[in-house]
Amino acid sequence: MKTFEFLILGKNQPILETLLRLVNNYENWNAIGFDDEKLAQDYFLKNKIDIVLLSSAIEDQVEKEFTTFCLKHHPEVEVIEHFGGGSGLLKSEILHRLHLKGKI
Repeated sequence: MKTFEFLILGKNQPILETLLRLVNNYENWNAIGFDDEKLAQDYFLKNKIDIVLLSSAIEDQVEKEFTTFCLKHHPEVEVIEHFGGGSGLLKSEILHRLHLKGKI
């Protein structure tokens, strides 16, 4: 089974840490998190990322610019905005998106 690589960008450190823990708890999901979009962009360019999760406390302009950046450099990447709702909702959002794109 394919391992999905995640990049999580969020400015709220406790929420970012929670998302990292939740995503990394699932078999075949591997996540790294950033609270700085420039560092996240550098990592994104150097690694094969399947899913970008945008978390809380990101300014609207930064969110738009980061999404545009990701899709420009890797159009197949899935960018998902996740602002809460618990681990069940997070997993459902991710699996739904992967299913729609035929990736699972």
